[in-house]
Amino acid sequence: MTQTPAQQRLWMMLATCGPVGHMRPAPGSWGSAAALLPAAGLAMIGGWSLELATVIVCILGIRAASLFETVTGRKDAKEIVIDEVAGQWIALLVVPLDWRWWLAAFCLFRLFDITKPGPVKMAEGFPGGFGVMADDIVAGVLAAVCLYLAQLVLAGMA
Repeated sequence: MTQTPAQQRLWMMLATCGPVGHMRPAPGSWGSAAALLPAAGLAMIGGWSLELATVIVCILGIRAASLFETVTGRKDAKEIVIDEVAGQWIALLVVPLDWRWWLAAFCLFRLFDITKPGPVKMAEGFPGGFGVMADDIVAGVLAAVCLYLAQLVLAGMA
């Protein structure tokens, strides 16, 4: 599908979350941090708001990351941070709206995203925007599993 220059700019801005992807150092950490405030707003709305938004970001992120790679010719460029938003939101899906749990979710997601253990590294191997998004989605899922298990352990101790 042919994009107008304005549409292309919008997709590029989505991929970088506006200026966030250009922040240094560690644009991925900035992207994860920037994801927290809108996630809190969505969590406060309640219902399935955060869950629905997470699915939408995952789907749109694939397109945005693919277009960014096509336009710039760079694979998984550091400026692309929409994947961090998706992964961070996935990690937040299982925890209550409490700053301590959200800090834990942030730290765990960043740990898995940076160290790329087994399945995260494997997911990174997919081509295009899907690969850009996949490793962060898997890192988010791993963080969510750890957070869920931590809640079960802590509930058993109460």
